[in-house]
Amino acid sequence: MTLRLDAVAVLEEWVAPTPGEELLRKEFLEHLYSHDDAMWRSCAAGHLTATTAVLSHDGTKVLLTLHPKAGMWLPMGGHCEPSDTSLREAAWREATEESGISGLTLLPGPLALDRHKVWCHKPHSWHLDVEFGAVAPPGAEAVISAESLELGWFPPDAIPEPTDEATRRLARRSALTLPMRGGR
Repeated sequence: MTLRLDAVAVLEEWVAPTPGEELLRKEFLEHLYSHDDAMWRSCAAGHLTATTAVLSHDGTKVLLTLHPKAGMWLPMGGHCEPSDTSLREAAWREATEESGISGLTLLPGPLALDRHKVWCHKPHSWHLDVEFGAVAPPGAEAVISAESLELGWFPPDAIPEPTDEATRRLARRSALTLPMRGGR
């Protein structure tokens, strides 16, 4: 199965938790049906991306990156690569690369969808973001990558500014999805 077919299958099966995300789900599927290159950065009309909120092992904190281009605290994520065979794999890879944490465990998902303007193509393009959650192993230490100005662990309900509603929503949903651990 190709990455594009995997994305279609994931989005066809996903039950959107809000009417707005149901509209996005349909929009993402239409984009996939209409653009053979919808998974790749080269698709000027927009392209699917994979984002992951990385939680501490106990779910009390979420790891965010101070993104150098956006200038905001955001979850880990980015473009799909030719080596990715699924959206889950792309989400896990991006989270691992950008957090520097090995042994991440993806939560069932996707957890959310988001569409936002980016400047991959002039004058702009769109990221059609499929969002996941992951859990870091106990004692995990994040390592800053070239794609971050800074990394920080924050309570999911107290994310610092500047950020956006999509980041706050994904952090909350990830924490709620995490199976009960350590008596929480």
